[in-house]
Order: sequence, then C-alpha cells, then structure tokens
Amino acid sequence: MPSLPPLAPYPEASWQQRLSTQDWDTLFDTWILLCQAYLALPDDEFRTTAANDESVAAFAATYVTETAASPPSTPSTQLPRLVFQLTSRLLTLEKPSHQLLQYSFLSGLAKLYPRKRVAPLIADVFTQHAALAEASLAALKKLLILHLDSGIKGDLKLVESHLSTVNSLLHASPHACTLFLAGSDFFDGLVTCFKVMNPPLRKVIITTTYLCIVGLTEAEPPKWAMLSDELFSLKSAADAHKQGPLNVNDSLVAELVTATPLLKVLIRRAEDSTAASDSLKKRITALEPFKKGAMVRPKRLTKRKLDKGKGKATQHDVDTEMHVHRMSQITQVQDLFPDLGAGFVSKCLDEYHDDVERVVANLLSESLPAHLANADRSEPLSVRQQPPAPDMAPRPTPPLVPTRRNVFDDDEFDRLTTDVSQISFGKKPGKTADDVLKDKSTAPNKAAILSALATFDSDDDERDDTYDAADVGGTVDSTTQEEESVNDRNEEALFRVYQTDPKVFDRDAATRRGATRAALRQATEMADEAIEGWALMLTRNPQQKKRLELKYAFSGQQAQLERTAWRGSPAGSGTEDSDADAGAGRGGRGGRGSRGGGRGRGRGRGGSVSGPTGEKETESARRNKEAHKGSRANHNRRDARAKKMARGGFAG
Repeated sequence: MPSLPPLAPYPEASWQQRLSTQDWDTLFDTWILLCQAYLALPDDEFRTTAANDESVAAFAATYVTETAASPPSTPSTQLPRLVFQLTSRLLTLEKPSHQLLQYSFLSGLAKLYPRKRVAPLIADVFTQHAALAEASLAALKKLLILHLDSGIKGDLKLVESHLSTVNSLLHASPHACTLFLAGSDFFDGLVTCFKVMNPPLRKVIITTTYLCIVGLTEAEPPKWAMLSDELFSLKSAADAHKQGPLNVNDSLVAELVTATPLLKVLIRRAEDSTAASDSLKKRITALEPFKKGAMVRPKRLTKRKLDKGKGKATQHDVDTEMHVHRMSQITQVQDLFPDLGAGFVSKCLDEYHDDVERVVANLLSESLPAHLANADRSEPLSVRQQPPAPDMAPRPTPPLVPTRRNVFDDDEFDRLTTDVSQISFGKKPGKTADDVLKDKSTAPNKAAILSALATFDSDDDERDDTYDAADVGGTVDSTTQEEESVNDRNEEALFRVYQTDPKVFDRDAATRRGATRAALRQATEMADEAIEGWALMLTRNPQQKKRLELKYAFSGQQAQLERTAWRGSPAGSGTEDSDADAGAGRGGRGGRGSRGGGRGRGRGRGGSVSGPTGEKETESARRNKEAHKGSRANHNRRDARAKKMARGGFAG
C-alpha cells in the first residue's frame, strides 16, 4: 500500500491572519481528508506509519495548542472530532511522541473537548507514561514557585498565563492536582502572590486553588489525608493574615470560600464518602467564619440618552436594558470559566433559577442537562429584541371586587339593637374595691378551696435535687479528659523524638520502614501521614515549636539540690553564697560562731561590733559599720539571693 502524504502543521496565530478564506477552506478540506485516511488504517499499519512519520503527531499537537490559545474565525465541526480520534490512537501507542506528553498539549486537549471524553484519556496518559508527563508538570511547577515566591518582583504576566493554561488540565485530571499540591511550596507561593493587588491574577489564583483542592476528592482513591493537611494549611494562612497589618477580608482563603462553592462541595463529598473522618469535616467547617458577607457589586454607571420621543430607540438604548443583576451573575461564572460565552452562561442560569453556586457545581462535575451539554459553549449574549407594540384592542370590563365580610357582620351593632347603657366611649370606668368585693360572679367556690386545703400536707417535704448531676452545669466530661490526655501523651512522644532526630519524620519509604518510625507509630497509634503532617505543621509554626520546648524542657528530675544556707569563710569575710566552712567554732548564724566572731567585714583588722565595749577594735568596727552602711546598703544580700534563686532555691 502506498504511503500517505504528510500532514501540514497547523499555522500559528501570526500566520493565520495572512490566510484568506479560500486558503482556510482548502486547508480544512485537506486535513479532514488526510485524517480520515489515517484513521482508516489498521492498527499495525497505523502504528508503523505514526512511528515513521512525525507529521501526524506534529499536526495533532499544533492544532490542539493553537486552537486552544486562539480559536479560528471559521471553525469546522468535523475536524475537531477527527483530531480527537487521531490523538486517542496516538496516545495509545507504546512510545507516543514527546510533543503529546507536554502539559501545554494536555491542557489544550482538556480545554477544547468535554471533560467526560478527555478525563479518561488523560488518566491513561498518567498511568502508562507517567514519567514523561510528570516531568513536564514538575518543570512548570518549579518555574511557577520561583515567580510566585518573588511576589511583585516576579514575572506576573508569565504566572497568569501559565496558570490560566494549566487550569484546564487541573479541571480534568486529579493526578495533576495531586502533583501540584505535593509539598507546601506551591500553596505557599499562591498565598504570597495573592497579596499583590492584581485583580486578573487573583482570579486565576483562586481558580487554581479551588480546582487543586476539589481534585483531591476526585482521585481514585480520594486523597482525604492530603486534603486534611491542605485545609489545615488554609486555616493557618488565614489566621496568619488575620494577625498581620493587611485587611482581614483581603486574603486568599476569604476570597476562596466566598467566591467559590468550595465548602459546600467538600462537605457534601465528605458526607457521601464513608472514608472521610470526623476531623476532616471539622476542618472544613472551621473555614466558615472566614466567609465574607454578600458580594455586592457596584452598579455600573451607564450614560443614558435622553428620550425626546423622536424616532426609534438606538442600539445603545437596547443594550442598556439588560438587567444589572443578571450581568453580575454571568460575570461571577465567567471568572471561573473564562472560555464560556455569556449566552451559554445565561441559559445555565435560567435552567438553575439564577443559582450561581449550582451552575458552577454542575459545570465542574459535567452534569448539565442534555440540551445544555450539547449546546454551543461560546455562544454570545443575544441582544434583547424590541418589545412588541401594546395591544389596544377593547376588552370587557372586569368584574367588580367582591365585598369584604367578617365575623362581626349581622351582629347587634350591625342591626342597631345594642343596649346603649353597655356602650362606653373612651376608657372604660374602673371599679372600686367595694364593687369588686360585692361582685360574686367571678368568686371561686368555697367548697373547692376547702377541698384543696384538705389535700395539702404541710409536713410533706420534697426531695432536694439541688446537687443532682443532671442539674449541675459543671459536670466533668470524662471522655474529653481522656482524649486530651492521649493527645498530650502523643504530642510529648512526637516532640521528644523530633528533638532527638528530625529526620525520623522525613517523607520517604526508607524512613517509614525504619525501626524508629515503627516504634513511634506503635507508641502514638498514628499513621505515617499523620506523623509527617505533625512535623510539617511544627516547622511552619515557630510559636508552636517554642511552646513545646518550654512545655517539655523540664522532665521533673533534678540530679542535685545545692545548699543555700549561709556559711562563713575561713578568713571571716565570706558572703552568704560562700561554700567554705568557717570551722568547728563557727556554725550557724547565731551564737559566738556567727558573723560577730573573728574578723569583721569592715576595714578594721578583725574588730566586731558585738565585742566588749571599750576595746579599740570594737569601737573601730562600730564606726566603720555606720560610715559605710549608706554606700553598700543591702546590695550584697540582694545579689546573694539572686544567685540562690538561679541555682533553683526557693525564697523564705
């Protein structure tokens, strides 16, 4: 069989503008004919042709990439279907072309075709050719982290462009979401770059974060442990922003939980799944307080033309009749799906009764009705037609409103038969105490009073239930105490090991198989993911690490307790913190062996203020004591007490 001619690559956007309509028609007809011929080949011949002719893969790669970036002005309905079938056969080869495994091609494929058709194909790519596909995404992730961490100093245009491209792939591939959220660098970069006041970039960052987190619940099996760590990171980032100098509501987490149905989607999927834990649900609900109030968009000011009653309304007047509320809802949906047309979004809002959250949720899950799933998603908003002329045909007079009636109709007042003496105008005159006592109509029966008194027993005391457990509000919950005790014990065990060797918490297979990790799992009854997540959160929170160091610094054991009592020195001039003994005759503070014995502290040679009166040394010591008392005061005693307390002694 003769070989087929090669396929010409799809032209770039700069060349597309130079081609005439006739050239485009010729190219489309040729591509359609050749694609049908290649698809008609048997599997063996197709495999041989694709391996020898790189033009087939080059055409598919260029068509998907360029069409996703800039759709043609005269689109074809047959060529996209043929390209998808051709791409599906190329990706099933043992060694597909390197161009078909790049993230740009996979993102364009997810953007051009519905998710139900693309998601299984991309999943097979990551299963059969994981190394090449993940290498392309890893290089993109590394580049994005570099510019995201740089903030305003980074290339914001590059970040916005690459995130907008990869969002389509994140929507269709949970594997890509897991790869981007592995580690904390990418998420931290998104939080840092969101602080830059760039509204288009912020919308793209919110979309990326939402798709990555929701994608963890769509993986097989769902990544509940990883989702729990990401929710904790969201809570930590929101708390850190709340304590900073910036506006509380101007954070990534506040915008994320307000502008997207993230919390509703997560809590619904967690409740539907039996594998989701209660702690995960608590972390989801912990983000509710960060949701901002109702989003009230400012009304767009439009210049209204004064209607002078001269002729028909202009096109501008018809456009301004569009309701502002509907345009605001369409804008909210297009913030997350910029490739959707306003007319298609308007039809979705009509289908779900103007509920934006339901529209977004059904668009993400590809669960639209058949008439919307097959509709043109790039349909623009049609101009509202002129209202028809009013119908001035005569109509019969409508029936009169029925007369209103109530329960007081046809009563004594209505028939004018009421006794005038029973009618009072204004405040009804009150009765005196004598009139009340004379009126026996409302008096209780005397027999009933006596019967009630007979059944009353004054000696019958009720049981005092003041101190019952059900009535006391301070009942201790033993379950909570046991849980707190277990948490404290696990926390201490983890921190002791972390102080000894932080490498025990590394996220690799060798560490998990080690004896130290096995002992730690047995002691804490925690999984490897929980242990590694605890260490990761500890490194992110310096305050928590400092608190644990202070909490577990003293283990309750002291090797030696130093003596703090005063002991005299051999020279007779020791201070309170001296450790040397003064001898057998100089014991405690009192008696002859105390401070008064031997040489004194003054400048004399050994006189003491407590010696015999009249001696030269005694008198000199007494004079020196009074002379230098004001300069020294009690500084020596104060310093000695400070040293005593530093050694662990106690006052008193």
